[in-house]
Amino acid sequence: MIFYIIFGMALVTMIPRVIPAFIVDKLQFRDWVNRWLNAIPYAALGALIFPGIMSVKADQPHIGLIGGLVAIVLAYIGLNVILVVFGAIATVYLLSF
Repeated sequence: MIFYIIFGMALVTMIPRVIPAFIVDKLQFRDWVNRWLNAIPYAALGALIFPGIMSVKADQPHIGLIGGLVAIVLAYIGLNVILVVFGAIATVYLLSF
């Protein structure tokens, strides 16, 4: 009985993830839809990162904002992602003293 429950849960979890992978490859979207879909990862990333930036130090939110701005500038320059992360961490660390 347990095996059937585990198999059913795996099937229910797998189907919604696998079907779109096969369908999306065959669909042709309009240009504005593609532009909109390409913007989703950036919006989701911003929604995940911004609350963390604001809560680096609860009593001093400007430290997190400055660290975020340093990360934006370093990324705009074109540095490697690891260097951008280290630059933001170093900025927050230095401003925390």
